[in-house]
Amino acid sequence: MSKILKASFLSFIFSIQFCIAQQAPLNWFLLDPAIDSYKGTATNSCYDKLLQEKVGVQVIVAVIDGGVDIFHPDLIKNIWTNEKEIPGNGIDDDKNGFVDDVHGWDFIGGKDGNDVNQDNYELTRVYRDLKKKYGAGINGGDPKEYEYFLKIQSEFNERIDDGKKNLDFFTNLCNSVDDMVKDLGKNPFTSEDLKNYNPTDNKLMMAKIFLNAYVQQTGTQDYQSVINEMNEGKKQYESMVNYGYNLDFDPRNVVGDNYSDVNEKGYGNNEVQGPDGLHGTHVSGIIGAVRNNNLGMDGVGTNVKIMAIRCVPDGDERDKDVANAIRYAADNGAKIINMSFGKSFGYNKTAVDEAVKYAVSKDVLIVHAAGNDGKNNDKSDNFPNDKFDDGSGYAATWIEVGASGPDGGAAPFSNYGKLGVDIFSPGMEIYSTIPDGKYINEQGTSMASPVCAGVAAIIRSYYPNLKAVQVKQVLLSSVYKPSGKFILPGSDKKKTKYRKICVSGGIVNAYNALQIAATIK
Repeated sequence: MSKILKASFLSFIFSIQFCIAQQAPLNWFLLDPAIDSYKGTATNSCYDKLLQEKVGVQVIVAVIDGGVDIFHPDLIKNIWTNEKEIPGNGIDDDKNGFVDDVHGWDFIGGKDGNDVNQDNYELTRVYRDLKKKYGAGINGGDPKEYEYFLKIQSEFNERIDDGKKNLDFFTNLCNSVDDMVKDLGKNPFTSEDLKNYNPTDNKLMMAKIFLNAYVQQTGTQDYQSVINEMNEGKKQYESMVNYGYNLDFDPRNVVGDNYSDVNEKGYGNNEVQGPDGLHGTHVSGIIGAVRNNNLGMDGVGTNVKIMAIRCVPDGDERDKDVANAIRYAADNGAKIINMSFGKSFGYNKTAVDEAVKYAVSKDVLIVHAAGNDGKNNDKSDNFPNDKFDDGSGYAATWIEVGASGPDGGAAPFSNYGKLGVDIFSPGMEIYSTIPDGKYINEQGTSMASPVCAGVAAIIRSYYPNLKAVQVKQVLLSSVYKPSGKFILPGSDKKKTKYRKICVSGGIVNAYNALQIAATIK
């Protein structure tokens, strides 16, 4: 699943610094760059000026993710319901291959109600399979495959070593800060408290120096936010080491499917939130939180119904599940699919490609997050993607989305690509729903993708005669193009413009898009 946190101390520092320093309003991604100081999508301007006298149709948006809290007060009215299914009767009433799929489906759940939470990274799964064959040497095997095994082995070892080093760092840092807070004897504490604190222990002194650095860099008084981010970093590296890169860990038996059969249907369960629905609930709120209900925040789209499809664990999603999730969405009426996940290794891309082709044939728009590694997707692998491995071309209704910030520049963590990324969309400090009726800020291309999907939902609602490929063209031809240059993601000083890092050359703009959509006959 897409994460802003990178496997390095410097990116951790940036993550905390930005989260604390950012002062944009909570709804900045809905604001109009033509009239406001923030480079949002002009969504609110659409509703205020273009849509007041119009009536739209309902649009089903499938959120393929890690789970959705369908009972969140700001989402419950906009959750898709399968009207052909009788809840709880244990029968596949609509004969679609899924029993009691009332609000969607969980492809990584078991029949007994258990669910996969953590899983390996795809690199680990690929390495584990090859190690069984080549761990003792080539032994008459395929020389090219053996060479690939050695490459995979080297990368795996490098990543697990890096993960262990970072886990040690965060563990020691968190422990030192916890000890410092206890020794300080005051929590919450102020910058003045910290200034007057003079420990004699070296670890406590380092903790003080670390926290003081944020006073100088951000001027924050919210030390608890810093501490929370440190603990989140520790948690992520624990998951990375204990599950993501653990060759002895394989939770697939929980699902109980025939994993080798990519065409298998009906496995999983209907518990669409899963063990941790934070990411998918946040994505869903961006797309379709109820507007103007005096709760938390407003979603981008209106007349939206969220179809919750779970196939993304804490780790890398599996291609079989992704393929089946896409087919499920297309078969059950979704007109837009949002996919805020990705990985650097593929396993069965053919299965995903065939599912994407199927969705394209069903006139489904697929919106996908470009990734958070600050890399050029034209030169780096990022799965899934719109290029078909069989040489038959590209998915015509696929939109690859990078992340932009309130100032109009590309987010420092966002992937990009003059050919491989179609459009940028607000993805820094996006305030949205999370489970248990709560809300938080999150950032990543995971957030940028649903902003774009929400704008697409507006177009498909008010101009339902437009095909998915036309909606894509409308979105790409209507972008807002900030003047001036910004720092290229992943670099320290190099500057660039959007026309050099994406196909459309700008940021999604709902107001411009609707004006263009209105002219298409």
